[in-house]
Amino acid sequence: MTLSDTATVPAPRGLDHLVVAVRDLDAAGAFYERLGFRVGARNRHPWGTENRIVQFPGSFLELITVADEAAIPPAAAGRFSFGAFVREALERGEGTAMLVLESLDAQADRQAFKAAGIGEFEPFFFERQARRPDGEEVRVAFSLAFADNPAAPECGFFVCQQHEPQNFWNPAFQSHPNGAMALSAVVMVADEPAAHRPFLDAFTGGAEVLEGNADLVWTLPRGRIDVLDPDAAAAIYHVEPEPTPTHFLGFCVAVPALDPVAERLEAQRIPFVMGEDRLVVRPDAAMGCAIAFERA
Repeated sequence: MTLSDTATVPAPRGLDHLVVAVRDLDAAGAFYERLGFRVGARNRHPWGTENRIVQFPGSFLELITVADEAAIPPAAAGRFSFGAFVREALERGEGTAMLVLESLDAQADRQAFKAAGIGEFEPFFFERQARRPDGEEVRVAFSLAFADNPAAPECGFFVCQQHEPQNFWNPAFQSHPNGAMALSAVVMVADEPAAHRPFLDAFTGGAEVLEGNADLVWTLPRGRIDVLDPDAAAAIYHVEPEPTPTHFLGFCVAVPALDPVAERLEAQRIPFVMGEDRLVVRPDAAMGCAIAFERA
């Protein structure tokens, strides 16, 4: 089946979280704390990975690593192996590995992806215990529906439905010393941004697209997806072109002002590039992931 303009898709999906693959989870947590983020405790998954979370209202960053290779299930036709994808991403290098959008009904989204020709994977459900700031343990549970973009094999895409949202989201975790208010964007670099439009139109649920010279921006109910060509990425984020034609460069967070962030980074001796509208910590200084602070 191929992408179809007649495929039924749900309303546009908001940004849920980004999966950022790191080799040393504690070192990554310490670095993000130096950046001024509040970083959650370590969580273990039954498929061989462990994570720590940086939470914002309605979205989060998932710092993730491989903790137990023996527990990783192999990928197979129709079955996405989350652990195997993270392991393969880390074999290429650290950085943003997956883009996750919000789902209100993962089973319906799975059917929509199948109808649109962008994925036919088995349903994926898991649950774990989480700890509130007061130490109380609570249940969190999720259903995932995966999509596949053959033009971007090194980029993972899925949607996430929360079954116990009241146990996951917590304002105490969303107050960051650097003033970050929201996860505002994921940044993707592609030699031909327009080549990814059919997939991303279907994956986002038909979000509005803003067109630049060659670049595309999907404006979501929460956050956005910026797809830039290498020249635009180099100009905005001060990065050198990579050999991979399509990859996630990093993410942007919204802050009230840039000067306090710059002062914090200078005090922490973290290198950055200051622009008029954003401050950028380049991937070579941030475990393979460009981190941009944008004025809200």
